[in-house]
Amino acid sequence: MFGNTEGLKPSQNKALQSFYQRRISATRFVTPELARRLTEVSRECNRQVGLLIDRTGLIEKVIVGDAHQLFIPELGRERAGAGRFRGLRLVHTHLRGEGLSKDDLTDLTLLRLDTVVVIQAQPDGLPGALEYGVILPPGVVARGGEMWRVEKVPSVHGWEEDFSAFIRDLEAQFRTAAEARAVSGKESAVLVSVTIRDPRGARRSLEELSRLANTAGLQVADEVLQVRRELDGRTLVGQGKLKDLVLRCMHLGANVLVFDQELSPSQLRNIATETELKVLDRTQLILDIFSQRATTREGKLQVELAQLRYRKPRLAIMPTAMSRLTGGIGGRGPGETKLEINRRRADERLHRVQRQLDEIATERTMRRNRRKRVGLPLVAIVGYTNAGKSTLLNRMTQSRVDAEDKLFATLDPTSRRMRFPEDREIILTDTVGFIRDLPKDLVHAFRSTLDEALEADLLLHVVDAGDEEAEAQKATVDEVLKELGAADIPTLIVVNQVDRTDPERVRAMVESWDAAPVSARTGEGLQALLDRIERTLFRERMAASFRDASPVA
Repeated sequence: MFGNTEGLKPSQNKALQSFYQRRISATRFVTPELARRLTEVSRECNRQVGLLIDRTGLIEKVIVGDAHQLFIPELGRERAGAGRFRGLRLVHTHLRGEGLSKDDLTDLTLLRLDTVVVIQAQPDGLPGALEYGVILPPGVVARGGEMWRVEKVPSVHGWEEDFSAFIRDLEAQFRTAAEARAVSGKESAVLVSVTIRDPRGARRSLEELSRLANTAGLQVADEVLQVRRELDGRTLVGQGKLKDLVLRCMHLGANVLVFDQELSPSQLRNIATETELKVLDRTQLILDIFSQRATTREGKLQVELAQLRYRKPRLAIMPTAMSRLTGGIGGRGPGETKLEINRRRADERLHRVQRQLDEIATERTMRRNRRKRVGLPLVAIVGYTNAGKSTLLNRMTQSRVDAEDKLFATLDPTSRRMRFPEDREIILTDTVGFIRDLPKDLVHAFRSTLDEALEADLLLHVVDAGDEEAEAQKATVDEVLKELGAADIPTLIVVNQVDRTDPERVRAMVESWDAAPVSARTGEGLQALLDRIERTLFRERMAASFRDASPVA
């Protein structure tokens, strides 16, 4: 027996002890006789009383609370296996006519109980109405979008539902869901966005975060949007919401929480400590994608530099996060802590990577200077990630650059020569895609790569006409170009995906931005685009040559 039994009469203690190790029917949630005796004792001592019953009907524990709640003891490890519950159900009383509380449902989820049953103890000690709650399998939505199903039973008399068959069917549904997750081979994640402004903008950002998560190799189990008056400085979402997120992750079998906002080091520590889940923010997710996509030495170094800069202020909360940098490098000096060693090694590695990137940047500058001496114009393709930049490069130059339908499919810049009539040639370069809230560490690390855009004679700004956020995406790219100092470079807007977009929408974009409509997939509008590029690039040169020509005598 557990709980505070002080103040109970000997007869009440004896009555409670009589429940222990007693066996009831294994096919019943609770029998009328047990319910009546339980409510009698509960009313007599004016406390909530609960029983933990296993699937054979044996009462394993008797719990005594106060008039308002029960305090369930530590139950040890739960039964192993995907889609399995603990094999215990909690049957307890309420004294004030209330149904299943949020605490009851939280215990149901956290402890993986088979079910929680509450019996109303009436003033005369007889059992009144009952309520029971169960966890719903992932993918099944209850009323109000809850993860539980709560059912009310008017009386324990006549409640003949077979508990054994009920729990077997429920576990089978959970096993099916767990097997489906195992087949995917991906980590399951719950995405979280918190906003104090327009929830519609936050919802669109959350949709983009979902695409980022899929690109990173995560399986999105759920998306949660919270609107607050102000952000919680400790956990961003607040203590109550954080507990709800833990329950949702447990219910869905998710082991990763991904936040759309960048978390401060203390927020990251607090959330990870209180949830015991893997916690990522938007910046970490983008860094992970870049790390997967980098193929060249320069790209890998650039990503590592950005990761080092992101992690450095977070070493205090992740003392082992950088352990790979210290392996095999000397011993610990007098009085040094592991954190101090990690910081020093991180600084050393950061400076080494920066030095290597500076050398590569020098080589890149030399190559650009050679191109300038040859006199070939440089055209850089820029735009929001997944707008169709690589597909356009392939179509214009008959190349086979990787062009997947994923965010940041092309990370390392690719340059190709393209010939116009009259023996005119240009260099066409595909640059890394931009995205909203692109981490500043990444922008800095990829500076030498993005310098391709700064050196360009013409920018082709590709916009996906079919995307509902096309205008906002264009504004994001314009802002990044402005930060890079490329705002004054001649720019030609290219409206892509015209074959899949409403013609009226395309016409409005073309007129508003003086854009060139194309379909990089089918080649529609490509010749008109090439004509505009040729006129833009060579008009100035032709005018200059006419001015310099000697008059004919």
